[in-house]
Amino acid sequence: MSSLALDPNPDRRDTGETVVSPDPRDTHILIVDDDEIITESIHEFMIRSGYRSSMVHSGEAALEFLATSPVDVVITDIMMPGLDGLELTDQIRGLHHHTDVIVMTGYGGDYSYEEAIQKGASDFVFKPIRFEELLLRLKRVLNERRLRHERAEMLSRLKQLAITDDLTKLYNSRHFYNQLELEVDRSNRYNNPLSLLLMDIDHFKDYNDAYGHLEGNKVLVRIGQIIRSLLRKMDSAYRYGGEEFTVILPETNGQEAKTVAERINAAIESEVYYPAPGQEASITISIGVTEYDPREDIKTFISRSDKAMYKSKLAGRNRVSTIFVGEAPDQS
Repeated sequence: MSSLALDPNPDRRDTGETVVSPDPRDTHILIVDDDEIITESIHEFMIRSGYRSSMVHSGEAALEFLATSPVDVVITDIMMPGLDGLELTDQIRGLHHHTDVIVMTGYGGDYSYEEAIQKGASDFVFKPIRFEELLLRLKRVLNERRLRHERAEMLSRLKQLAITDDLTKLYNSRHFYNQLELEVDRSNRYNNPLSLLLMDIDHFKDYNDAYGHLEGNKVLVRIGQIIRSLLRKMDSAYRYGGEEFTVILPETNGQEAKTVAERINAAIESEVYYPAPGQEASITISIGVTEYDPREDIKTFISRSDKAMYKSKLAGRNRVSTIFVGEAPDQS
């Protein structure tokens, strides 16, 4: 067993480095060591430093603890009976990807820094432990966690921007094609129905000419909101073009999709706009509905929904039309 070197001033810095760390009160530390004196000493130090701290005395107990309690950082000894520190680190990184690990070992031990890092440890500290060094390494690990989280959030936002239409906040046409491929593949794999709606705003150019593009943009935004509000979580809506929208309806047959389309059509028709003082206006859309046929390619599927939408246009607009494989075109 190795002893601890207790430092009367654990917050003192002699490295010249500045480490920014999150609020300790938001951080949960788990101490793992079969030596109860060491475990309790580090636990008390973490509490004094403002962290939330827990302690166990074996690798097996640590895994049981992690199964029910979220932990930010595990500080574990390597040399323990049963599940040793490196095996524990390996399992933590496999099961609890968001938990970092700092491993402790004695000088001249059988384990190296490289082995610990290869197992997934975030840092490595030698015994006898100097509290100021342990605290510095902990803050460094926590700072790296914060930076990883911020990077992940930034990448997530960038990814979302890449697939989202700036104006309506619906998905964009690029994402539509990617998602439709996935849904077609899923439909073929599980033999589930899949339907598609394609819709176009009626006489939208006239509205823009009369009231201006800013008012036209308000219409696009509102139509996007209405469409999204009438869909299930598994459905997805897209701005397909300037005044065109499309909706992918997984696990939905053609007649069910027609019902969804009619609901959207009625909701959009009933919406009232106020593009100028004292003036009211309404907007209608033409919708085409079709169901995927496993024998066809995606281009044919999309083309049929487009033809169904133009059937609505030719029949007088503000309506839903369907074209299904093997059936005569139906208009309503």
